[in-house]
Amino acid sequence: MEQVMKDLKSQASKSTTPGKGGLTPEIQSRIGHQLRAMYDDVVRQGVPDRFAELIKKLDAPGATSQVGNEGGSNDNNNGRD
Repeated sequence: MEQVMKDLKSQASKSTTPGKGGLTPEIQSRIGHQLRAMYDDVVRQGVPDRFAELIKKLDAPGATSQVGNEGGSNDNNNGRD
């Protein structure tokens, strides 16, 4: 993947008119395909179990007390009462 991005940068610098800037339609298309492939890969990975568990806890009745009590004190008074 990293090599593809280097190739795209190299082609972009060769393909564009000096001083004009921008990317050719071919380069834009290739970048689009690479972004779609990366996005599809992330989507296929799914939601990690720890996030799914947290979402369940947040959706449950009384969620603020369940989530707030895990992982130590979440008091905002920093020891001041």
